[in-house]
Amino acid sequence: MMMEKNRVVPRKIIVVDDEVKMQRIVQIMLSKMGHEAVLAGTAEEALAHMERERADLILTDMKMPSMSGIDLLRAAKKVNKDVPVIIMTAYGTVRNAVDAIKKGASDYILKPFDMDEMEMAITRALEVVDAKKEIYYLKEELEGRFPYENMVGRSLSMAKIFKLIDKVGPSDASVLIYGDTGTGKELLARAIHNKSPRRDRLFVAVNCAAIPGSLLESELFGHVKGAFTGAYTDTAGRFQRAHGGSIFFDEIGDMDPALQAKLLRVLQEKEFEKVGSTVSQKVDVRVIAATNKDLKELMREGKFREDLYYRLNVVAIEVPSLSERVDDIPLLIEHFLAKYSREIGKHISGVSPAAVASMTAYEWPGNVRELENIIERAVALSTTEMIGEDDIPSEILSPGRKGPSSMDIETEVRKLEKRMIQDALGMSGGVKARAARVLGISERNLWYKLKKYSL
Repeated sequence: MMMEKNRVVPRKIIVVDDEVKMQRIVQIMLSKMGHEAVLAGTAEEALAHMERERADLILTDMKMPSMSGIDLLRAAKKVNKDVPVIIMTAYGTVRNAVDAIKKGASDYILKPFDMDEMEMAITRALEVVDAKKEIYYLKEELEGRFPYENMVGRSLSMAKIFKLIDKVGPSDASVLIYGDTGTGKELLARAIHNKSPRRDRLFVAVNCAAIPGSLLESELFGHVKGAFTGAYTDTAGRFQRAHGGSIFFDEIGDMDPALQAKLLRVLQEKEFEKVGSTVSQKVDVRVIAATNKDLKELMREGKFREDLYYRLNVVAIEVPSLSERVDDIPLLIEHFLAKYSREIGKHISGVSPAAVASMTAYEWPGNVRELENIIERAVALSTTEMIGEDDIPSEILSPGRKGPSSMDIETEVRKLEKRMIQDALGMSGGVKARAARVLGISERNLWYKLKKYSL
């Protein structure tokens, strides 16, 4: 069945066939589908048109004078690699069809073709192109909004971080990232890697605090068969896997001093030895490290090598705590809300102003990671489309955990919320079920607030 013309986005489709009658048949079909046909008797004519104007699709016969349909396919992809090409032929075999698809054809149609079959092939090819464009634009939009590996922020402190990423990313300099637990140090390391020429190679992360010192050496450098009990085969380490890419040492301050010496050798000599081996292997990696400790203090205590510190600390970046970037909290709430609504499969329209104000006033000792966990929990447990204060743990709302100006904020928020409830009740004629719908909260939640405000 032909698609209705008013439902189709008109496309420009080049029809290439040395038989004028066939050109005309396809042209009529395309016109009924709502598309414009550009007729060409040879591949050369089709290519000349492509050089002059955009083409959304090419329908070409296989056997033609001079250039074949496959030749046209190759040439067309050089002009526009994304243009779909459908091959038509009266001499089809399975081998020819497979060969055409392998060379980049979108489809392969036998003559005389069924009109519905041809229409489906055209529609399918155009839908694939549209899907690729949509993915591209979504990716561009996402990267335009959060261009630094999902690092979300518009505060002045984060703007400085983003500028540093742009400057240091393209270089090969070692980077040392300072920041409290939960501030997003690994996200920053990944952003630096993705801004570098190494972006197409692996980013390998190592948590020095999570792997026992006795195992970390083997994890980093690998081992040979028989190196220790249980070493049944040769095993590649993380340095070997990261060759050509970047390796990230999280909590570098927890690394054993004996292993620090071996890490220093890799940084200096660009080579290492597997555990149990005497053969050196060359390695090319960029090293990024992070810590929540004072490495200078550790150096004074003899727990961190001074020479390793200066090797790592070529470029130092300090990630601010969440309490130092309060302006970013509403944006982070929005980001995590969208993320977990999608992952959990719930439609959550937003977070109430009162809940946002409470979370903005909270000090967040666990930083961004704690905020993310709170939003994930709230989305998972929420029974309404609007997350409110009832969905937030009580310690977040406790005045004792807030900053110096939080009581003023809380007082104003409570006044606003009380007035909104009174307005909703007035609009709903005092009917609580209607008022709850106006406010976007559950009746149970409204009942609780009515009691809270003695309304």
